[in-house]
Amino acid sequence: MSDEELRKLAAIMFTDMVGYSALSQRDGKLALELLEEHRRLLREIFPRFNGTEIKTIGDAFLIEFNSALEAAQCAIEIQRALAKRNADVPPDRRIEVKIGIHIGDVVHRGGDVYGDGVNIASRIEPLAGAGGICISMDVERQIRNAVETRLEKLAPTELKNISVAMDLFRIVLPWERPSATAAISEIRSQRQSGSDESETTRGPRWPWAAAAIILLLIIGIGWWWTTLPHKNPASPQVEGGAPATPNPDGLAGARPSIPEKSIAVLPFDNLSDDKSNAYFAEGIQDEILTKLASIADLKVISRTSTAKYESKPEDLKTVSQQLGVAKILEGTVQRAGEKVRVNVQLIDARADSHLWAKSYDRDIKDVFAVESEVSQEVADALQAKLSPNEANSLAAAPTKDAEAYDLFLKGEYEEREAEGSLRAESFDRAAVFYQQALDHDPSFALAAARLVESRMNRHWFVTKLSETELAKVKSLAEHALVLGPNLAAAHMALGNFYYLGYRQYDQALQEFQRALELQPNNLRALEFSAYVHRRQGDWQRALSALTKCQEHDPRDASLVANTGAVYTNLRMWSEGKRLGLRALALDPHNILGMRQVVTSDVNGTGDIADAKRTLGTFPPDLRLVNKVVIGNASAVIGEGTYLHVLEHDFAGALRDWENETADPDESRMRPAARAAIHFLAGDAAGAQPEIEKGRALLEARLHERPQDGSAMMQLAWVNLALGHKAEALHLAHQASESLPIGKDAIGGPYFLSGLAEIEAQTGETNEAIGNLRQLLSIPAGLFVSIQRLRIDPVWDPIRNDPGFQQLLAGKELVGPHE
Repeated sequence: MSDEELRKLAAIMFTDMVGYSALSQRDGKLALELLEEHRRLLREIFPRFNGTEIKTIGDAFLIEFNSALEAAQCAIEIQRALAKRNADVPPDRRIEVKIGIHIGDVVHRGGDVYGDGVNIASRIEPLAGAGGICISMDVERQIRNAVETRLEKLAPTELKNISVAMDLFRIVLPWERPSATAAISEIRSQRQSGSDESETTRGPRWPWAAAAIILLLIIGIGWWWTTLPHKNPASPQVEGGAPATPNPDGLAGARPSIPEKSIAVLPFDNLSDDKSNAYFAEGIQDEILTKLASIADLKVISRTSTAKYESKPEDLKTVSQQLGVAKILEGTVQRAGEKVRVNVQLIDARADSHLWAKSYDRDIKDVFAVESEVSQEVADALQAKLSPNEANSLAAAPTKDAEAYDLFLKGEYEEREAEGSLRAESFDRAAVFYQQALDHDPSFALAAARLVESRMNRHWFVTKLSETELAKVKSLAEHALVLGPNLAAAHMALGNFYYLGYRQYDQALQEFQRALELQPNNLRALEFSAYVHRRQGDWQRALSALTKCQEHDPRDASLVANTGAVYTNLRMWSEGKRLGLRALALDPHNILGMRQVVTSDVNGTGDIADAKRTLGTFPPDLRLVNKVVIGNASAVIGEGTYLHVLEHDFAGALRDWENETADPDESRMRPAARAAIHFLAGDAAGAQPEIEKGRALLEARLHERPQDGSAMMQLAWVNLALGHKAEALHLAHQASESLPIGKDAIGGPYFLSGLAEIEAQTGETNEAIGNLRQLLSIPAGLFVSIQRLRIDPVWDPIRNDPGFQQLLAGKELVGPHE
């Protein structure tokens, strides 16, 4: 290869302006005018998706992208922009393009691009039809779990001068009517805008065309209906109309039919004499699962769901149905000194028959090879098609340093404990092990990535990092990407930094989507994308992504509960409660599931008794954890304890906060909670020493973390109890301004509702009612509902105001906010 030639893998987009040649012959001036407008519009869009313009060929563009996902997103945005433009212009001034996308090897030479990637993209572009997007199978595999649009397989088509047969797909755009069958594929190339006859009228064929259009309308309406929020998110519909199997959990909904190429890796038994080696067995299982997750052709169940099973369950058929998989991998690990034995067996769970079994006796330093060999054996047994990148992922070792890997596995073990307990000390132990692994092998990209995620989890769930600490975490995340530019975990780490550190949603989504491209079964990337969409207020995309997650993680109670939380925020109370109950059926101690039931009861129906019954099923220690999570005044006092407040049982609420605690966060909350309860009960004067103590703790906290909005709201209630109304109002405004609704569709309403409460207590009645009116007009059901306004004593100071009564007699937004 010459010095001037560069070969690389790239996504190539070809665009072509429909009807330009014919228009040039009829009206050359208009053709040039539309061509220039078309070029301006598309050139504004390409850079937003990191597209590089290689050249124009008349009215066509050749564009290169770093990823298939960016190319597809760019194509969708182009067609969206053109559809919007064309809606307001006469037919002869419409600009329509056809787009083809392929991903493959290309060669850069002399300022141009050559290769199969270019040739195939140019061949499939004409098949897109006006306003359409046609993609190759390689692109479809990269984006199938990352875009919200439907992908439709096209009838087999020979491509000129392309010898290898290819499966092709079209992206069904949201504003199109879905095509009925492949038999009417010639309609696909026409515009589906309700004016199909605007360019050409075919007299004798009109009855047939009308019938086809009517059929399209019927199917389109049916398709639209299935996308509405009433669809059971825990029970996705089966593509292609395949029959669904009953749900063996006895929960609502049915499981989709089981794909042949699907697998769950069950927990590996630790047979070592030293039982503390459990981390090692878990680590090997997890690495095998991670390698399999890189294969787009497989459905791989998340570790969260498989962790709920024994290594060798007796009833494999039930496990198969519950997880929605055809195959199960079981294993044992026995470690003795520097030797390790790994036994694995692959089972067809539906028939309870063994497909193969194998033992590996190796030195500890060769454990990476065992993980790769097992993964390759499974892929071969399931006849999975592997791309070159996927094959490389199976063979790759995260580090060559066995001691560094052992420390890393200990860190992973502690991190799983931390994610379950949300205790600072567990996160800290995990961080120590990750750092030690990096000290042994400074090029250990996976350890660096996991250290970043651990620090960000601690930042989000336990104690906020300072700006200096966040800067160090970002530097480490960027270093992980330098070490492993194609490591999905490194992109996840940087995405988590953007999301959890600064709510930089676009940057976070870009990293999560890149992780999905590199590892198509990376459930965490899809799950975190859903949470970002939720923070952006993009509720439908959040629900869609969470539904997809449940296909790969059907036993994760928190995933179900988080889906319920979306419905609760949308004030779809019955759906929120149903999913909360389903989460509790999967895990009776799931706090988030319990919260959906309690919130749906209180905010939706005002049924405090039912909410208390649900809360009463939890052990006392879990009810305490519930005090530090959600709400406004109820966040200061505690959601569970606040049920007492709603019943005006202030003595009962105070009893919940009698005991001191060693937890630093709860020790700050305790005096603030008691101060708020005393204030609402009207007896704050008798608790001044306790309230002063709370003020000192919270002021110290804000000195250390001046941007901590939750501490501001807690201190606002303490100031109210001390009679310092102006200070309370100032703090509430600061908290609300620290996270506006436009920045966070969940956190913003939380702080705005908190501000409204303080305003109601300080005589700012009109301002409080104005903020409540806004909150009732947006998805904010976690915090404000008309039913909650009726029963919550926090609103007593403004209850008789005509404006407040008007709110009670009005309506609230239910469902997604458009």
